[in-house]
Amino acid sequence: MTSTVSPPRPVGATGRRRRPVTAAVCACVLVAQSLVAAMNLAIPKIAASGLHPSPAQLLWIVDTYVLVFAGLLIPAGALGDRLGRKGVLLTGLGVFALGALLSALAPSLPVLLAGRAISGAGAALTVPATMSVLLHATPADRRAGAVAAWSTALGLGGMAGNAGGALILQYLPWQGLFWAYVPLGLGLLGWVARVAPRVPRGTAPLDPTGSALLVLAAGALLFGIIEGPGLGWSSATVIGSFVLSAAVFALFVRHGLRAAHPVLDPRLFRLPRLRAGAAGLAVTFFGMFALFYVNAQFLQYVKGYSPLQTGCAIVPLAFGMMAVTRHGLRWAHRIGEARTCGAGLALIAVGLLLLSTATARTPYALYLPCLLVMAAGAGLAMPTLSHAVVTSVPPRQAGMGSGLQGAARELGAALGIAVIGTVLSVHFTSATGHGTATATAFTDATALGHRIAAGVVLVVGAAVTYGLRTAERPGAGRGRPGR
Repeated sequence: MTSTVSPPRPVGATGRRRRPVTAAVCACVLVAQSLVAAMNLAIPKIAASGLHPSPAQLLWIVDTYVLVFAGLLIPAGALGDRLGRKGVLLTGLGVFALGALLSALAPSLPVLLAGRAISGAGAALTVPATMSVLLHATPADRRAGAVAAWSTALGLGGMAGNAGGALILQYLPWQGLFWAYVPLGLGLLGWVARVAPRVPRGTAPLDPTGSALLVLAAGALLFGIIEGPGLGWSSATVIGSFVLSAAVFALFVRHGLRAAHPVLDPRLFRLPRLRAGAAGLAVTFFGMFALFYVNAQFLQYVKGYSPLQTGCAIVPLAFGMMAVTRHGLRWAHRIGEARTCGAGLALIAVGLLLLSTATARTPYALYLPCLLVMAAGAGLAMPTLSHAVVTSVPPRQAGMGSGLQGAARELGAALGIAVIGTVLSVHFTSATGHGTATATAFTDATALGHRIAAGVVLVVGAAVTYGLRTAERPGAGRGRPGR
């Protein structure tokens, strides 16, 4: 199997030339990731807007970007290798800005959803290409620091989305959020065009059939989860969407086993560490984005916070996550991957359960520690799980391993948003006021959603911990996927 990332070639870039490239590509990653978090703050204003979205439509407004982003990450990596990383990166930034413009001008929900999908496609083209450009521009002895900077930017995206989105939405309508991303995308396009080097093209084959099957299967699954409450869980449409999802996933696996160069080789999942790592990343982001989707609404509907106060209230979570992330791999080396990830996922579940007890009378001084428990859990789990994925695959499939962990993150986030949003749509339908009855109803629905999300994290987390423990046994997980 050919890697979807071109092997980085040594270049003689001086520090003066290298630093602008690092700054530019890290800014691209940060902006693409920030739009995921920023949208959660805009939900109350969109819900009260003239678009009159239903609870299910609100979920689609958030999840469309994440779904397209996740589904196209791996094929976008192959496309960049084939057509040129810098060109694909510039194209991605232009598409991202175009989607933001269409979203800002959207007169109706279908147009807004189309804009969100276009921005998601732009983000998918952008993110894999940034890593290749960065590695090409960085000497071998500096690459570890460059990758660390890129990873930090990815983590900071959520914080930047919360803080920046809060500042915008405090003073502007929801359209202002998308207007802000138009000059951001175009400005980054000009910056990258000026400072980024051209990366030699590779020969990674494309797999449009596999890519289409992956997006269709994930989309059908989300459709069933999101539309279930409105259409009825026993309706032919909802049951049909779940059956379609299972059938298309089966076709995707069959295609991957038969194709000469599949977008994702199913044989990789024979590796216990990779299998556990990918599932662990997905459930980590499932729990975190279940929180992100409902947290901003809880603080505004129930606590009466302004958008700016809400954004500031969430920011400490990102700082806590970054503080623990620095030590995650070190602890994994000391006590083992299974124990480290198991502790991290357990903390995420505990944090969700603690947050399920919050009410309108809960002071922020008690609410914040619950967020920090989740931050500590994510900080422990994420670096260890990412390391398990990328170090499990053969070197020639390193690009696919990188794309897999990105897709697992985004698909987990999409499912977390869909599940907790579905719980809200079932148990709370009138999120337009701030009265006591509205706050109580929303609090009860939020609590149930947090408990369900915690249960999912605990069950999947136990399976992930067992899988990593199995892989740690002598001789386990050392094999390579066959052809």
